[in-house]
Amino acid sequence: MTTITIELPSERLKKLQEMALKFGISMEELVRVSVEDMLTQPEEKFRTAAQYVLKKNTELYKRLAA
Repeated sequence: MTTITIELPSERLKKLQEMALKFGISMEELVRVSVEDMLTQPEEKFRTAAQYVLKKNTELYKRLAA
């Protein structure tokens, strides 16, 4: 695992501390989970949309393939 360092304005750091306290986790864990969520979200949205389109158009695809 790699460690990174970021700079935050003091008001953002305070908000981060408050949120971490609210969820009962460390600030580092909150940031890590948030970054992981952000990095996987577009992929999940695309996969969900693709599955919807494929399911919705299954009959059409079958007719076109015949």
